Amino acid sequence: MQRWRGLSNTPTSWGRCVVTIGVFDGVHRGHQQIIGRAVARARESNNSSVLLTFDPHPSEVVRPGSHPPVLTTQRTKAELVEQLGIDVFCVVPFTPEVMRMAPEEFVHEMLVSALHVTAVVVGENFRYGRKAAGDVAALTQSGRNFGFAVEGVPLLEDEGTTISSTYIRSCIAGGEVAAAARALGRPHRIEGVVVRGDGRGAGIGYPTANLAPAAYAAVPADGVYAGRLRRSGAVLPAAISIGTNPTFEGQEHRIEAYVLDFDGDLYGEAVAFDFVERLRATERYESIDELVAQMDRDVDRTRQLVGG
Repeated sequence: MQRWRGLSNTPTSWGRCVVTIGVFDGVHRGHQQIIGRAVARARESNNSSVLLTFDPHPSEVVRPGSHPPVLTTQRTKAELVEQLGIDVFCVVPFTPEVMRMAPEEFVHEMLVSALHVTAVVVGENFRYGRKAAGDVAALTQSGRNFGFAVEGVPLLEDEGTTISSTYIRSCIAGGEVAAAARALGRPHRIEGVVVRGDGRGAGIGYPTANLAPAAYAAVPADGVYAGRLRRSGAVLPAAISIGTNPTFEGQEHRIEAYVLDFDGDLYGEAVAFDFVERLRATERYESIDELVAQMDRDVDRTRQLVGG
């Protein structure tokens, strides 16, 4: 898969293509359905498939300070769409100039002139252009004018719930990581770098890896979770705690994982935490012995859920 930063990197010899457009945060099951249709149409017509996405999130430019929690980093998003068969992953810098583009200008400059589209595949709720004035109907009319097809893919529902990035963020904010995983098609992941903590965990037999997450990461509600830590290709079962550690009168909010049966140094490593299931809420214990006993139970439950 090719990766472009901006449409200026389109090769001069570029031919025709099928394009899908969106933020695609999370690359959830609904996104996968849309991307799958774009890939299929491209293969049927012997064209390339292009996924057009944006950075930063458009809401941050339209309404500064409103950047939503992020479900996937751009790097992970690229890896996920590559697995779905996309030929080109293009990140368009979302600038005030892009924000102010009229729908007709957006279509002409980005789709027709730069990419020579034969078809555009988007979700049926897709909006584009200044003040989100363009919709699938407007895009279809532009397609008639410029000679490309448009397909609006119905939104995916699961037991009456529309799968969307907004829904998944609400699940994560409420600690419902199992529900988020069902909508994503995989566990929710937070990526970052392991930093030094207070060292209290090592003193009670449960050393933890403290994560400094990527910017705007969607962090689950405070609590203890069964999950996994990923590092350099290895996948290790882990009990993950999020919160301020009230037993020790903690003040700083932490994301930390006890990696089962691991003896080593993770400081400075880029790792990821995958969240499988919430075990319990964060609690304050009257003694260290009570805390350790509960952590013993958390680890046992983690083994049952994710192995190790």
